[in-house]
Amino acid sequence: MAAGLGVNMCADLWSFALSTYASPGVEAACLRVQEQGADVCLLLCGAWLEQRGVALTRERALALRHIAEPWQSQVVEPLRQVRRQWRAVAQQDAPLTALRERVKALELDAERELLARLEALATTWLTGEAMGQRWLEGLAAEGAANLDHDALQQLRVAVTGT
Repeated sequence: MAAGLGVNMCADLWSFALSTYASPGVEAACLRVQEQGADVCLLLCGAWLEQRGVALTRERALALRHIAEPWQSQVVEPLRQVRRQWRAVAQQDAPLTALRERVKALELDAERELLARLEALATTWLTGEAMGQRWLEGLAAEGAANLDHDALQQLRVAVTGT
């Protein structure tokens, strides 16, 4: 039986990701865990699923990874690498700055597409199945060794308030 959405819950993953990312301290926390090898889109999806009361299973986590990992490595990461490579040079070159901003927009579009793909899979799972699922830890544990748990907790607080 699917539970209804609470007052502060976003119906779709993209809206949830945007509102969560805009919460105090979350952007910095996400950038820290991203630098440590975590997939922020996957973690935001996990936080969304956790908030919706979707039960965490190994099969579900693997299914999400099956979608996220190739998209991150083949689409998002190459765009991110170009954007980062151009950072210093673009400060001295206005046309390159404009190109870099376009690459940044493409990177964001690629992340939005990844979230849409994750959501398409996850919406087949019942909400309200179980409370207290630890999606963030479940997805982060396999994603990055030595992950900054303070940053992960910052994300959790932004989502759950606890």
